[in-house]
Amino acid sequence: MNFFAIDFETANANRSSACSIGIVAVKHNQIVKRIHHFIQPEETFSSRNIAIHQITPEMVSHAPTFAEIWPDIAPIFQPKHLVVAHNAAFDNSVLKATLQKYQIPVPHFQTLDTVKTSRALYPDLPNHRLNTISEALDIELIHHHDASADSEACAQILIHEQIQFGDQALKPFVKMY
Repeated sequence: MNFFAIDFETANANRSSACSIGIVAVKHNQIVKRIHHFIQPEETFSSRNIAIHQITPEMVSHAPTFAEIWPDIAPIFQPKHLVVAHNAAFDNSVLKATLQKYQIPVPHFQTLDTVKTSRALYPDLPNHRLNTISEALDIELIHHHDASADSEACAQILIHEQIQFGDQALKPFVKMY
């Protein structure tokens, strides 16, 4: 299976406040590339978000804005590519809100949510949070709420699901965004 797994962290409750993105490229069920960017959100950080992800304003003070990194990552978000996230509704909405903030056209791409696949394929788990699924599938997740670690865990979840259940079990979860 070929896909990109993504994860965003935000500076505050605004979906347009992306302060970190992790991207993992997977080809034939093997991770072939890892990308991480701190992002200057040009918004105030909330103490609640800092407590969750440990990213501070100082850490992103000299980071590029999302508009500055977009040209490097835009090729990922194409109709022919599958972009996966754990709770894709959140990550896709962060992407959309952040692009709109900078008046960048929102692309269309295939998306899949590993929360939804996990609920369907592992219904007996107590919940379907990233750390719970990772633990159940023996996937290492050392720094939960780090965009790099979370995108890699998401990729590993989908790889595991594809190996265990096959492409046909996953096809109903692929949607266009």
